[in-house]
Amino acid sequence: MRTIDQDVCGGIRRAIASLARLAENKCEGVLTMPHPWWVNLLVAVPFFSYVFWQRASISFTRTHLLAAALFAASFGVVEGTVVVYLRAVLGATAGYSTSLSGVAQFSVSLSQVKLEPAALPPSLLRVETFREAATIFMLVSVALLAAPNVQGRWAMFLWTFAIWDVTYYATLWVTLRWPASITDTDVLFLIPVVWVSPVWFPVLVSTLSVGAVLIARRPLSAQTR
Repeated sequence: MRTIDQDVCGGIRRAIASLARLAENKCEGVLTMPHPWWVNLLVAVPFFSYVFWQRASISFTRTHLLAAALFAASFGVVEGTVVVYLRAVLGATAGYSTSLSGVAQFSVSLSQVKLEPAALPPSLLRVETFREAATIFMLVSVALLAAPNVQGRWAMFLWTFAIWDVTYYATLWVTLRWPASITDTDVLFLIPVVWVSPVWFPVLVSTLSVGAVLIARRPLSAQTR
């Protein structure tokens, strides 16, 4: 058992070292825009959504929006905390301290790494893929419960997704001071392929989405409230 544990730890250390070399030699200045190329098209989603809502208006009370925002923000804190724990475990295998300062140092070493699927065991990759799918299903479920029509459900999905995403990065920054810069690279999703992007891109799309919902929203009448 001890030999197996040593082999596993050694493999993780070698993988981390390889990723660090990749970041140092190839990633600097390369990942200034999201990859694959079509991920960049997501910046248009808030604008097209706003046009769609002008034709079919969306109506939410302030209470509904605040309740959904509270759920999304809480969800973002939970996910950010889980990532802190995961980085603590990975950092410990690479010789870093399990304190927050040690995890922060480990995060810095991975801040510009372009992760590939081959860097993770296939079994863990499947688990992470299912986790990502479950996250989307949770947000979709809230959207289905929050509105009776397609335009309202789409607006609520964008609203909760955007707040969840921004809160996730805010949680990591508060606990680990990561990302140190909005140009730091992150893996956004693994479905259907790996999405790699500087942090500024998802934060921008999320901010535009929140703005689009707030501008397009038409308050419900007093009787409806």
